[in-house]
Amino acid sequence: MRHRFASLTSRLVLTTVALALVVSVLIGTITTFAVRDYLVNQLDENVHASVEGARNFGVSRPGPGIGGPGRDVGTIAAQWTSDGSSSIGQLRTQRADGMNDQTDLSDDEIETLQSLPTDGTVHTVDLGDDGSFRVAVAQSSVDSTIVAVGIGTSNVDDVVNTLIWWEVLLGLVAVLGAGGAATIVVRRQLRPLREVAATAHTVAELPLESGEIDIQARVPEHLTDERTEVGQVGAALNTLLAHVESSLSARHRSEQQVRQFVADASHELRSPLATIAGYTELARRRPGDTEIVGTALDKVEEESGRMTSLVEDLLLLARLDSGRPLEREPVDLTRLCVEAVSDARVVDPTHRWRVDVPDDLVDAPAEVAGDQLRLHQVLTNLLTNARKYTPEGSTITVTVRRDGFSVHDDGPGFPPELVGRAFERFVRGDAARTRGSELGVGGVGLGLSLVEAIVTAHGGRVTLRSRPGETVVDVSLPV
Repeated sequence: MRHRFASLTSRLVLTTVALALVVSVLIGTITTFAVRDYLVNQLDENVHASVEGARNFGVSRPGPGIGGPGRDVGTIAAQWTSDGSSSIGQLRTQRADGMNDQTDLSDDEIETLQSLPTDGTVHTVDLGDDGSFRVAVAQSSVDSTIVAVGIGTSNVDDVVNTLIWWEVLLGLVAVLGAGGAATIVVRRQLRPLREVAATAHTVAELPLESGEIDIQARVPEHLTDERTEVGQVGAALNTLLAHVESSLSARHRSEQQVRQFVADASHELRSPLATIAGYTELARRRPGDTEIVGTALDKVEEESGRMTSLVEDLLLLARLDSGRPLEREPVDLTRLCVEAVSDARVVDPTHRWRVDVPDDLVDAPAEVAGDQLRLHQVLTNLLTNARKYTPEGSTITVTVRRDGFSVHDDGPGFPPELVGRAFERFVRGDAARTRGSELGVGGVGLGLSLVEAIVTAHGGRVTLRSRPGETVVDVSLPV
């Protein structure tokens, strides 16, 4: 039963039918009581008028009172003396031939009437087989007798019963009509929602577990008007689909980058391993040639150092990617930049090295909270990158700020297609940065990747602007 009304359409139709039924019952109940009260009041007015006539004319004499020959069928009239020694009572009935007749009331019925107060108020009296009556008892104004007049409630009951049957019939018609109309209206109003659900089902059937994701399905534009409830659902679903598509695309790109990262790392490690294997084999074949053996050992040591450096960089990237926290201690950026530039000037005196320290930082050095060793590595990587890929005589300037530093060079710059990918791993610009191509000192492409990873781990941001004659790498750190 619960599953039968699981759909929104069924629940809305059921709710509408229930409301129509409740309203019909309330209206019918109120109408019934109102009509019955009205008819009973009318009946009581007739009883009052009749008892007044009986008081003035008696119940057995002709006249305008109910006791006259003109009494209606279903009325009673009775009178008795104050001491109860004499009493009469009659009920007006109708014979089979349509003529009116009178039957005497029994002693028990008269006793029931005598038990009523004589103040002229109207009471309901049940006289058994003769039915129920609205009766008023009063003292006669003609003699010392007491008169009672009653009118049967059968006509009122018949009218009320007929009204109830009509109310039941009309209520059923109203409920059935409300159910049919609600079904048509609700289905029509929920048709846009079914279209939205169809879009969701279409997306749910797409293979999203792997590969490049392209979700073309969207809720039609006419169903995304946020002024309506269905439009709000449609707009939210489109936003969700766009977010899912971008997230899955990012995941796919990340997977591709991981695969490329593994392939590049394997390639970078394969070259020194092949070199080591080659020189080891050469030394084994010519063990007596000390020059060859010495050269082989030197080359093995060089390639081992290269592999060690590569593996250490890879491990550092892995630690940073895993969110491992860095040390947090005050770092003097002014001193850090001066020392790094001094070291670079010693390593390569063919470049012009400058440090730009604003006047406000001379007496109050810029300090940030971070890992001094890793920040020194950031600056060293940037200076090494600028030194490798700019020609001799180029000027490399480090500008210190209170919230970071920037490295500027006037070399050839990055090619436009590499600017957006400069911080990706194993991306090298040897072909564009001329000095690396000429001297063959290009690295493995992890320098700028480490820069971005370390700065990001510090909660900072690194940006690159490059054009011929001006390349600026800006590092911003939280103060």
